[in-house]
Amino acid sequence: MNTEILQKAANQARGLAIDAIFDKASGHMGLPLGCAEIGAILYGELLNVNPAEPRWLNRDRFVLSGGHGSMFLYSWLHLSGYAVSMDDIKAFRAKGSNTPGHPEFGCCPGVECTTGPLGQGIANAVGFAISGKHAAARFNTPEHEIFNNNVYCLAGDGCIEEGISREAAAIAGTLKLDNLILIYDANGITLDAPIETTQIDDIAACFTAQGWDAFTIDGHNMEEVENTLRVCRLEKNGRPKLIIAKTIIAKGVPGFEGTTKGHGEGGAKLWPEAHANWGLPTDQQYYVSDDVRAYMAELKTQREAAYAEWKSTFDAWSAANPEKAAELAAGIDLAANGLSADACSALIPTWAPGAKEATRSSGAVAQNAIGTACTGLLSTSADLFSSNKNYLKGAGDFSATDYTGRNFWFGIREHAMAAICNGMAYDGLFRVSAGTFCVFVDYMRASIRVAALSHLPVTYVLTHDSVAVGEDGPTHQPVETVTGLRVIPNLDVVRPADEEEAAGAWMCAMERKNGPTALIFTRQNIPSLTSVIDISAETRRMGTMKGAYIALKEQTEQPGTIIISSGSELILALQAARELGPDVRVVSMPSMFRFNQQDAAYQESILPAACTRRLAIEAGKTDLWYRYVGPQGCIIGIDSYGFSAPGDVVLSELGMNVQNIIDHAKAMM
Repeated sequence: MNTEILQKAANQARGLAIDAIFDKASGHMGLPLGCAEIGAILYGELLNVNPAEPRWLNRDRFVLSGGHGSMFLYSWLHLSGYAVSMDDIKAFRAKGSNTPGHPEFGCCPGVECTTGPLGQGIANAVGFAISGKHAAARFNTPEHEIFNNNVYCLAGDGCIEEGISREAAAIAGTLKLDNLILIYDANGITLDAPIETTQIDDIAACFTAQGWDAFTIDGHNMEEVENTLRVCRLEKNGRPKLIIAKTIIAKGVPGFEGTTKGHGEGGAKLWPEAHANWGLPTDQQYYVSDDVRAYMAELKTQREAAYAEWKSTFDAWSAANPEKAAELAAGIDLAANGLSADACSALIPTWAPGAKEATRSSGAVAQNAIGTACTGLLSTSADLFSSNKNYLKGAGDFSATDYTGRNFWFGIREHAMAAICNGMAYDGLFRVSAGTFCVFVDYMRASIRVAALSHLPVTYVLTHDSVAVGEDGPTHQPVETVTGLRVIPNLDVVRPADEEEAAGAWMCAMERKNGPTALIFTRQNIPSLTSVIDISAETRRMGTMKGAYIALKEQTEQPGTIIISSGSELILALQAARELGPDVRVVSMPSMFRFNQQDAAYQESILPAACTRRLAIEAGKTDLWYRYVGPQGCIIGIDSYGFSAPGDVVLSELGMNVQNIIDHAKAMM
């Protein structure tokens, strides 16, 4: 190790960070300045990466959980030769730059995931580690080891305090993810207060109790950082590694280092004084010395050579194992491009006329049909496989003793599960889904939001979708939950009305390339639409793909009344229409998101503007339905909490019955 040159690189990385923050009068200098030595050892020595191929399969993954410290990451990506120019550094936080305020996936080469909400990155890192273990178990052979990478995550006090980090750490220890190294930037400062104000935990003991190895080091001592990271990287003992690195926040900025003031941008105005403390020019910003440039350039050359060696191994593995190579390629393609609607529909069997089952069961049939053909599809659950029905039959369980299984048991840890699934999706080797009760999706919301803004094609299997849950009462009856999901940008929420629409819902999820999908399924059995209307399976599936379709067409030249519904209430709308007369049209709208994306002509064909007498019915909040019924329309919904009773009783008492629909429709006539 060339300690002298690495220390110079560390200080110059500090300089780049404080200069960019000063120029924009915005940002967070604490972590970049406090963790510079850690960055020097990772990016200047140990990480197995290739800046010229930032997404190569066997790269080490680095996750900056404390995303507010983004200039740490951008500085080191620049210095180590990624396609992050000095102009990019100078454009920090500027509109349209690839160096935004917090790291964003797909924006900057070398950024593995979107971080900012504290603790998310720790769970993402667990997801990367799971993906790595699964890939190694499925594809490595005794002759060729193509997956053996490590996952490094840098997190701060705030990340450690968030509950999601403890959830994620617990499952990482249970699964013996010894390819995971968490570096805890223990500077003792959060945004507003010293850490002792809010935390007395013995962090090393907490993590050790969860199955981790823990080390405490001086985060500014190069030798300690390097030696400890080398030990953690090489020791495969079935225990993830925690390195508690004692650091000084905003190190080098007089009056700010070691204080709460060091968290933000305030001290950046003292950049000349800080430069002097770091041995940098006091009259020049964005300084990088020639010897640091030369050292990093040589290291990049070495990394490219190591990549070339791995590529040779990979090519030999592909030639020797064509079936495995095809399976890996198919998984990567499925993760990136999904599965076309036609291909997906061809895999899912049709149901016999007169079927009556819960859409959770229909969804399970569809999911298993897809999963049997597409082995890159993985399924996870928060202790509810038996209730959500999302277990992949014959695919095995991922566990500490068998990493080949495609079913992942995360325990009752919904938030961590969702963020871990994000990590698996970021990794890009497999397509993943997550299951829980619909009402508990609120525990996952922050992670779902990040998936949506990161364009991750994660699928959420959310069952027990309404007050029909019944006797469990209002704590388990998600009257507002579906509406809350629908307002998340780039999240497709699909609530199917029967088995064929459930097949269409899975087609929606598998077809998506650039965002997540929430599948909203019933617990209770509901009749097939064929019990009241003659409508083909193909029509219901493809209609679901378009977000809405005509389930029952009026027998007159133009509709006099349009009833719009989704999910289990659609059958009620159809039954009511039979009593209301021939001029009633019934529209199934399983996905507002998809319907809103259709062109004006299609939307007009489903909801003609000339028909203003419109009624919507859904067992949940009414708010979003006003867009479709208009000012003269009417909505039957549930804008209050439910109560404990049999599900059919709760539904009927809260207005979800045929007679109530008839009464409201007639009142508009």
